[in-house]
Amino acid sequence: MEEEEIEKAVLAYLNKKGFKQTELALQEEQSKSSSNTQTDPGVARRIISFSESENIPARYMEGYSKLRSWTYNSLDLYKHELLRVLYPVFIHSFLDLVAKGHVQEARTFFSRFREDHEMMHARDLLKLDDILTPSHLHEMEFAHSLRQSKVNIKICEYSKELLMQYLQKMEPFTVLGVINEHINIQVSPGQPSSISDDTDAVTLIGGSQDTAKQINQKEIRWGKKLAEGGKQGNTSRKLKKDKVVGATSKTVRSETHSISVASRVMTEVSLPTIPTEVEHAVLEDLRVRVQMGSLALPSVSFYTFINTHNGLNCSSISQDGSLVAGGFSDSSLKVWNMSKIGQQVDASYVQPENDSNPNGNLLGSENGKRSYTLFQGHAGPVYSATFSPLGDFILSSSSDSTVRLWSTKLNANLVCYKGHNYPVWDVQFSPSGHYFASSSHDRTARIWSMDRISPLRIMAGHLSDVDCVQWHTNCNYIATGSSDKTVRLWDVQSGECVRIFIGHRSMVLSLAMSPDGRYMASGDEDGTIMMWDLSSGRCVTPLMGHTSCVWTLAFSCEGTLLASGSADCTVKLWDVTTSVRGPKTDESKTGGANRLRSLKTLPTKSTPVYSLQFSRRNLLFAAGVLSK
Repeated sequence: MEEEEIEKAVLAYLNKKGFKQTELALQEEQSKSSSNTQTDPGVARRIISFSESENIPARYMEGYSKLRSWTYNSLDLYKHELLRVLYPVFIHSFLDLVAKGHVQEARTFFSRFREDHEMMHARDLLKLDDILTPSHLHEMEFAHSLRQSKVNIKICEYSKELLMQYLQKMEPFTVLGVINEHINIQVSPGQPSSISDDTDAVTLIGGSQDTAKQINQKEIRWGKKLAEGGKQGNTSRKLKKDKVVGATSKTVRSETHSISVASRVMTEVSLPTIPTEVEHAVLEDLRVRVQMGSLALPSVSFYTFINTHNGLNCSSISQDGSLVAGGFSDSSLKVWNMSKIGQQVDASYVQPENDSNPNGNLLGSENGKRSYTLFQGHAGPVYSATFSPLGDFILSSSSDSTVRLWSTKLNANLVCYKGHNYPVWDVQFSPSGHYFASSSHDRTARIWSMDRISPLRIMAGHLSDVDCVQWHTNCNYIATGSSDKTVRLWDVQSGECVRIFIGHRSMVLSLAMSPDGRYMASGDEDGTIMMWDLSSGRCVTPLMGHTSCVWTLAFSCEGTLLASGSADCTVKLWDVTTSVRGPKTDESKTGGANRLRSLKTLPTKSTPVYSLQFSRRNLLFAAGVLSK
């Protein structure tokens, strides 16, 4: 009788998992074998117990409760690593209960243990709180991605041995099933990692970790763009000396200065010729540029929007700070000329006040007239705006799924770019103009050129909305940040993903590239900023300090400082050279000591920071809206 129960349990499991061929092969083997075969008693007991636990919801509560008690009573040296297992076991036990129809038991389980994870995963728990029926697991994007993905957990060898010993001794079959199916344990060499390294110790990945590792092995050219024009004659000779860094190559840096000399890389896309007068202006800016550092912080010019009536969605500042744009919920885009603020305004420039409820004003209005240019054309809220490098064009993206190109000289709409299927969250000009990139709710990023109405490339691969996009310094790559908590780097020529950066615990809202093209900074909804090494795909250091969403990031022109703007109404300045340029030491010894140093926090009275922009002379411009 026991043998029949074992056979039924094994066949039921294979059928449930969809292993049809294995199920048929086992049935065929059973028909050929003699009926006198006996299964080992220990194995038989485990199979039957596992089969029974599948249908008893109380086993999930019991298994998690025992695992929780064991981890909290572990040795302090290994406790923080073992505690990493609790969160994925908790969420997948809850989701398993819901999937099997035990909704009431799932709610009881969730309510009893959610406090354990409120501090680190509050936003995820709010989303899980809305799951009430098995159908929600397929309808809700977050729940569906959890079920389809695995969670990576980094622990040391001895911590893994302790966990395996516990599982073998206690035999909590529900917990064991969750760990086998949904958790990927990565063993790190040496001693247990420090608690401060927990930011990237537990990560959600779509598909297997091997796929991410394989992608991060691809070779990328992270250096700065080669000069245009007459200096291209020595390109072939120069390229032979350039260093092309891949993830597996060894980098040797002989740094005698605090700022490393970046390699030069040929831009693989054709770019427009820069006018001579513009080159002269750039050279003049470079001549008078102030060198930034920990002892020489930038001057900050902050533009504050007032009386927006909660209508301002985004802002953008031209590279020289002379133009400021705001995108509004009423589908309008408004551009202010800073040189005309506070001066007698020319009647041809002024937009008349044709409504009783104006939805935007920058400090400085005269006689009931406003010195802004009004651009109308979108059919929905404007979510992003970006100026061209010379300030003669501006792009805007909207919930109407389009991107529009406007001329700041003609004050007119030139082109409407259609291609996305859903709202477009972000749009960014390339560093050289002409090309631009957009990101959308449709989970794609697209590359465009100003002279074509269709996208040149479509980058697909994110598991959720692509919330922000940023060009690499040499124009050969774009980076995208997503609600799936990852950042990806894409090759502009091929459209392939060449890096996946995993470590954020909430949606990624902002990106910035270092001027030398070697590093990238990303900011998320929780206020965490992460500095990434593009060559290896690894996080150099997390930056902790903001208490709310990081909406904007900007590197100084020589890359020694990073500025961050947040919804917590502050601008923070970080010393980049302290960490990423310093001598490398053994990670296992230093732990979390290798952190970027916060140089200064600049608080506003009550103004969340929407955008930051360093001018070529290293003056920092910022913009935000006064919120009472």
